[in-house]
Amino acid sequence: MIGFGNFYRHIADGPLSHWLEVLPAQLAAWQKESLHGKFKDWFNAVDRLPEMTPYRLDLLRSVTAEAESPLGEGQKTGIETMLRVLMPWRKGPFDLYGIHINTEWRSDWKWERVLPHISSLEGRTVLDVGCGSGYHLWRMIGAGAHFAVGIDPMQLFLCQFEAVRKLLGNDQRAHLLPLGIEQLPELAAFDTVFSMGVLYHRRSPLDHLFQLKNQLVNGGELVLETLVVSGDEHQVLVPGDRYAQMRNVYFIPSAKALVKWLEKCGFCDVRIADECPTTLEEQRRTDWMTSESLAEFLDPKDQSKTREGYPAPIRAVLIARKP
Repeated sequence: MIGFGNFYRHIADGPLSHWLEVLPAQLAAWQKESLHGKFKDWFNAVDRLPEMTPYRLDLLRSVTAEAESPLGEGQKTGIETMLRVLMPWRKGPFDLYGIHINTEWRSDWKWERVLPHISSLEGRTVLDVGCGSGYHLWRMIGAGAHFAVGIDPMQLFLCQFEAVRKLLGNDQRAHLLPLGIEQLPELAAFDTVFSMGVLYHRRSPLDHLFQLKNQLVNGGELVLETLVVSGDEHQVLVPGDRYAQMRNVYFIPSAKALVKWLEKCGFCDVRIADECPTTLEEQRRTDWMTSESLAEFLDPKDQSKTREGYPAPIRAVLIARKP
């Protein structure tokens, strides 16, 4: 079973220590009651991976681990076989000892759009809400973060993260917990909080923004990346049953409306840092994610629209500060 003892020990004497009042019971309940039907297969794949210590590790420009000399074909094939048990891989890419995990999303492109606009992560404690496989956690460490915590309730993502961690030398600077933001108490302990690709899945987006604010120290920074639509501060799209084939998409505001939402929730120094359409090069099917992707979600006759007739995905990055 994947354990969380190292995480508990790490936070026991710091500003996150009060989290221990509720966290162990939450994770114990998760382990007893909430395991996915495929979790045993995923866990066994992680368990069978060798624990590797990279000769060269690059988390600044990518997530790349290299050995001093190339792996033998048998060892390389064995590692790749276990990693493929953990498909689909959505956030990445990862380059691990000559194995290139070509993920659905070019999450490195998103990171390159985000990083120039945020405060330095040097020495910071950061939280990534809805972190997926944890790709951005490693990039946050590469950018100087002291400690990076990701939360995501999807158990496959936890196993993907633990697999990568094992191949990065059991690095303890980043941790992923199988939780949703609504399970977090008001920690008020993170210097930077990231919410990327989450807001439009929340039935009550303003509640989500308040939850994010409650995790920040005073003066801390929120980095919000989400779907938006074109328009003024009053423009909000409320899709029907699906948006770009995704269920559970509730509200897609304009970036200008999102500024107003953040200000309404008490954030200050709110700014739109970036806004751009999602391209077929950034989100696509690969041999590590073989089901439908963005190309199948758009109108085949007009790629400026989704299959449902809504505007095609545009994503924005907003930066805000907790007073």
